[in-house]
Amino acid sequence: MRTTRSLIEPVWISSAIPSFLPLPSPSKGFALFPARGPRFSSMAPPTKTVVEYAKSGRSSCKKCSSAITKDALRVGAVSRDARGFDMTKWHHLGCFSFISLESAEAISGFSSLKSGDQEAIKKLVSACEIIPKTDAIGSEGEDNGEEGKLSGNGNEKDLQEKASKKRKISLPNREAKIDLTLSASDIKDMYKDVKLSPKWKSFETIIFLEQDEGLRDSSKIAAFDFDGCLVNTSVKRVGADAWSLMYPAIPEKLQKLYCDGYKLVIFTNESNIERWKNKRQVAVDSKIGRLNNFIQLVNVPIQVFIACGLGKSNKGGEEDPFRKPKPGMWNIMEKHFNSGIPIDMDKSFYVGDAAGRENDHSDADIKFAQAIGLKFYVPEEYFDMDG
Repeated sequence: MRTTRSLIEPVWISSAIPSFLPLPSPSKGFALFPARGPRFSSMAPPTKTVVEYAKSGRSSCKKCSSAITKDALRVGAVSRDARGFDMTKWHHLGCFSFISLESAEAISGFSSLKSGDQEAIKKLVSACEIIPKTDAIGSEGEDNGEEGKLSGNGNEKDLQEKASKKRKISLPNREAKIDLTLSASDIKDMYKDVKLSPKWKSFETIIFLEQDEGLRDSSKIAAFDFDGCLVNTSVKRVGADAWSLMYPAIPEKLQKLYCDGYKLVIFTNESNIERWKNKRQVAVDSKIGRLNNFIQLVNVPIQVFIACGLGKSNKGGEEDPFRKPKPGMWNIMEKHFNSGIPIDMDKSFYVGDAAGRENDHSDADIKFAQAIGLKFYVPEEYFDMDG
């Protein structure tokens, strides 16, 4: 019997396409790429690719070894064993290599998927088709010598321009991502020395509401700042009820986005949680209380990430990688909390009030959007103050 390599090899497409790793059960952790030794196999090469929504939570991904949750989108490589039976190796969407596929429509079961999931798969397949064309000039558009030149009627400059245009389809100009692994033991029920409300967890300097009831992961992300964007607050007042709705149109607008297949996500800074060391519980309860009450008012599920760390003004310390304008919160959401679904950057957007204008307190929101590669709106523009 011959020693063969694993049938499914990891393929790095780009930083714009997330490599998803779902949280495992509390009893086991994971690594991004588990070590794999030689395998012995009598399986033939994959005969077809299938896609479907998992009928139960019993299957596991053949790449990352983590469970595939019920109703999650999963992709399978079908091979025929020595007995003549078809065997399917299931994967999370973000763990599967689409490198050998000619088109998304060739995948069995593709036509039965939701339109948003179809678009996500099309982007992955298209990105794989781009790779051979961009390799000649390097992953960052660098000239690698003679291999980057065209023969015939073309020239090197034309090749670079065409390849650059193709890359922009799926590789927006984004700030380098933080390479973080995440295991069940990293997720806490407390933030430092204070308790968190039910359903709220923490990771490093982030507090997050991962799975609000009814929340659906999606390729389309509608992202928002909180204070000064969705609600009106004051630094002089604390408490779960110390806020008011910023614009009357907000509930209806958010509900429509949810009905249109968007996942709603709030990314908000709250450095008082770090600063108020003697009153940290008060700061945490105030912030989470406001967010809980806001979500209840607008009556739509929302994913929330709170950056508690300090910014550039932190004397003698480094700037927190999760605090806006740094893209750390987005990177965590994209990589670990979106069911492996690639994000459609053309349809996704971010709304925030800190746009660097004359009366704005900062430019953190617009720079956050720029670091990610998202379309940006100020709230008065997006929520249409004049109706």
